[in-house]
Amino acid sequence: MNYRALLGLGARIAFVTDKKLGNSSLLGFALAAVFWMAGPGSAQDSPTGPKIKVLIVDGFSNHDWRKTTEFIRSTLTQTGIFDVKISTSPGETGDPAWEDWLPAFSDYDVVIQNSNNIGQPDVRWPSQVEKALEAYVREGGGLLAYHSANNAFAHWPEYDRMIGLGWRDKNHAPSLQLDADGAISRIPVGEGENTRHGPRQDTVVTRKTIHPLNQGMPQRWMTPDIEVYTYARGPAEQLTVLSYGRHIASDSYWPLEWIVSYGRGRVYSSSFGHIWKTDDGVPDRVRCVGFQTTLIRAAQWLATGSVDYPVPADFPTEDSVSLKK
Repeated sequence: MNYRALLGLGARIAFVTDKKLGNSSLLGFALAAVFWMAGPGSAQDSPTGPKIKVLIVDGFSNHDWRKTTEFIRSTLTQTGIFDVKISTSPGETGDPAWEDWLPAFSDYDVVIQNSNNIGQPDVRWPSQVEKALEAYVREGGGLLAYHSANNAFAHWPEYDRMIGLGWRDKNHAPSLQLDADGAISRIPVGEGENTRHGPRQDTVVTRKTIHPLNQGMPQRWMTPDIEVYTYARGPAEQLTVLSYGRHIASDSYWPLEWIVSYGRGRVYSSSFGHIWKTDDGVPDRVRCVGFQTTLIRAAQWLATGSVDYPVPADFPTEDSVSLKK
């Protein structure tokens, strides 16, 4: 029984297929082992009671979606709080397997979106899958748009509303910018630039809004080698900026994490978590204790509306990063 079932929303048995997790099951096991070692906690500290049911949806991206999925799965499962399944879509247009691909979103407390069609805009979810995700979130589900997932699906207006801000051109939607003190300015459609990020950088994460996700964390903490999006664009409706950071090259400040209310559901998105196809091993940017703690707490909040996963003693400070060995 999952958390949504406990709330009277019911649960069904899910049948999840892994069609594209790589050419070898040995690769998957090796990646899982590596990322488990990188996790911020231990399954030996598992709480009792029903686990939060999580579905990761992947299948195509200009990022390394296979390695990213293994990182997410292992980071969450090693806490003992989550039961994680994966639904991998076809990765090319015209694949007949699209006809049978319909994830059972409503069987899960949280859906983590790890697909991105930049560079291949014709690769899209079928309309019935899009409508199913909209209904799932609108009726109270939790959606985590992982890193480049907020780059995806520019053709889909309701997806824009769910994620709030994404990687879009300047004529697509407004943008939000902050000053050093956290005051937000809304940049109209057509003004400013297309979304971009420039070189990755070590960044001080500054809390804008006190929230269960960041309760107990320092007001400012350092994370390594991340992408600070400038001019992320979208409807930004029912959106709360949780944290922001300085884009060094332009000496300007932009959202790093934000949440959106969509119907009765909750959505979390950020620019953290970049894993590229040429990355060797586990990059420091996802070994960051601050990022891994945030990912776990975001998933818990999306599922339950509250957070009890602790902030670890080795959480980074404003002056220094903290990496899992």
